[in-house]
Amino acid sequence: MSHPARSLLVLVLAGLALIVHAQTPEEKASHRLDAVRDQPSLLLAFLREMPKGGDLHNHLAGAIYAESWLDFGANANLCVDRSTSTLLAPPCDKSCSSYANKPALRCAYGDHVLYNQLIDAWSMRNWHPADESGHDHFFATFDKFFMAELGSNGDQFAEASSRAAADRLQYLELMHTADGMRSAELGAKLGWQDDFGKMRDTLLAGGLHDVVAETRTQLDRDEAKRIQLLHCGTPQADPGCAVTVRYLYQVLRGLPKEMVFAQIVLGFELAQSDPRFVGLNLVMPEDWYVPMHDFDLHMREMDFLHGVYPKVHITLHAGELAMGLVPPEGLRFHIRESIEKGHAERIGHGVSVMHEDDALGLLQAMAKRNVFVEICLTSNDSILGVSGLNHPFPIYRKYGVPVALSTDDQGVSRSDMTQEYMRAVQTYGLTYADLKQMSRQSLEHSFLPGESLWSDTKDFKLAAPCATSDTKPATTCQKLLDTNEKARVQWALEKAYAEFEAKIN
Repeated sequence: MSHPARSLLVLVLAGLALIVHAQTPEEKASHRLDAVRDQPSLLLAFLREMPKGGDLHNHLAGAIYAESWLDFGANANLCVDRSTSTLLAPPCDKSCSSYANKPALRCAYGDHVLYNQLIDAWSMRNWHPADESGHDHFFATFDKFFMAELGSNGDQFAEASSRAAADRLQYLELMHTADGMRSAELGAKLGWQDDFGKMRDTLLAGGLHDVVAETRTQLDRDEAKRIQLLHCGTPQADPGCAVTVRYLYQVLRGLPKEMVFAQIVLGFELAQSDPRFVGLNLVMPEDWYVPMHDFDLHMREMDFLHGVYPKVHITLHAGELAMGLVPPEGLRFHIRESIEKGHAERIGHGVSVMHEDDALGLLQAMAKRNVFVEICLTSNDSILGVSGLNHPFPIYRKYGVPVALSTDDQGVSRSDMTQEYMRAVQTYGLTYADLKQMSRQSLEHSFLPGESLWSDTKDFKLAAPCATSDTKPATTCQKLLDTNEKARVQWALEKAYAEFEAKIN
């Protein structure tokens, strides 16, 4: 090689070395994701360790894996109907024989046929669309394992927290009907009134204040059980202890109208009086008769009660629908009215948005109003059969609507947040910057109280008190963190990102 050519090669190599050396940790992480995006095993390893912020759409009962329901039910001495896989109260048949119609649930530990039957019946494992619709199989699971839910809230909290930590989440909002249906029963007892104000007064005077107090006391006990099971505050503490957990009161909108109204009022009362409840949501399949028939009534109730409790946060299931599931007119207004009448700051699912009247105008309005969408890719595929380019996820992003991934019912779906990230990367070609932005958005749109760590959530610029801080906050930044829970959890995410990116060579 001639001297000039050798000199040129040396300069080129030196330049390349300088470029590599000059890469920021974030750039290294971005390049690593690009390098493994077509290698599923390596992509999984990368995404498993990546910090993910918050899971804002997580039903407590749906978050629990079927194997755990079996343990909870066996510990409660429950029985199982062998023909329907539904849990029943004792007494059970004395025999574990395959001829026993109502064996003890613990018989499944020694009967692999029964064991596998229950796991399949209580989840989407081994579900096949040729045998049954995903929608019907999914929603049928909850009635089957319902009896195991009773008395096991603390165990459920512990499992959800531990799984969130394993998924590298910093925050969890759990949807939870925390009063055990007491408010709904009170509503049924006191009956319906057309005047929302008078009905609310009747409920409060008739015992709803007592339901609020009882629910808060029960949550104290359940959280104490979670702390005990996770060994929080000890050297053996589970990583789940570090996950910040808050609750959304879960209203069952498929119930009779007097029961739904009572639950909605309780949700507002709890969110106003107990900081652990950060808002409320209306749940149950949107396509069922009562949620469809009473949709306008529910929105009018939310509109009225929002006026009474203007500071309470609201997120609503809306648009968890697909063409053919309901008549076309049922697809045209749920998301818009959930925002305009229901005062939803966040929308859960939003799958049918492009069927809404003036869909593009709605998307522009959502972006302008900063209405956030909780994207649940796996459950939308399983329940609605909507995936890939048929899913509006990329459309929301195109129109600037803030979004983040959520698990919905990860136990029933047999998924987790890492799998949601995998699906998003493999289906939509998301970059590391895209994923990082969504994880930050999840915390920005959480219902945690306090000021944000960010002055700008488009480019994610730190607020002035923390603008000069690195991994160790300056004094002014520390004051912001000490007095604002939202900023504190956001800082924990940024610290986790710094540690994650620093490990990448």
